Amino acid sequence: MAVGGRQKRRLMGEINVVPYIDVMLVLLIIFMVTAPLLTQGIEVNLPKVGGEPMPPSEGEELVLTVDPEGQFYLSIGEPTEPLTDEQVVERVGSVLRRSPEQKVLVQADMDVSYGHVALAMRLLQDAGAPTVGMITDPEELPRRGRE
Repeated sequence: MAVGGRQKRRLMGEINVVPYIDVMLVLLIIFMVTAPLLTQGIEVNLPKVGGEPMPPSEGEELVLTVDPEGQFYLSIGEPTEPLTDEQVVERVGSVLRRSPEQKVLVQADMDVSYGHVALAMRLLQDAGAPTVGMITDPEELPRRGRE
């Protein structure tokens, strides 16, 4: 018996991990719910052409999307609003002034006219892009022979 009616309590040397598991599960649920929402973009049918993949870059690429109707969308800002030619030049130019080494790519629908793709590339050059890349699906089309 302890003197004075008090018992000496021994300290527990174990960590209770249940609260940490609860926090981890809540974070897992949050990430699972928000991950699909982070994938944004305009649906385009990319041409299927084989080629060498680009080496990975440190930053994010600046992508100008041309939808089947020939409207332009930029991967910065809100990509759900189509942009005018002047807006494309202005926004791409401001990004390239801040980071001139930024990779600039065109993602055009397979059914869009060649004139719209050429206009997109011209707008990017007017904005100051030194080089412009093209995004395609890696699946290779059969080569057509000369007739």
